[in-house]
Amino acid sequence: QVQLVESGGGLVQAGGSLRLSCVASGRALSTFTVGWFRQAPGKEREFVAASIWSGFSTFYADSVKGRFFISRDNAMNTVSLQMNTLKPEDTAVYYCAAYPYYSGSYRSTNIYDNWGQGTQVTVSS
Repeated sequence: QVQLVESGGGLVQAGGSLRLSCVASGRALSTFTVGWFRQAPGKEREFVAASIWSGFSTFYADSVKGRFFISRDNAMNTVSLQMNTLKPEDTAVYYCAAYPYYSGSYRSTNIYDNWGQGTQVTVSS
């Protein structure tokens, strides 16, 4: 079991950047599949990015590819999401998630059994 706490959300103008952090405690994330998801009001929680094999492989939703980047800092037991060129449609609550093993279904919310509380990202026009 691992506890996850997100931070770094806020209000930003379109075209700006934010960096979200997810700090883990209780377990080391280095061996976990980790992901970022987001959920806008009235919409399903959707995949944003994932990192497997301690960050050697990363994956992104088409909507954020080239703009968002997931990374890990194993020494700090932290996973980050760098978000660049933000758009109003990026507005959502962003969640980090972790799964103790590798999973080829990293795009699915269903495989993750550890979730943070979420951090609000609001991008204004």
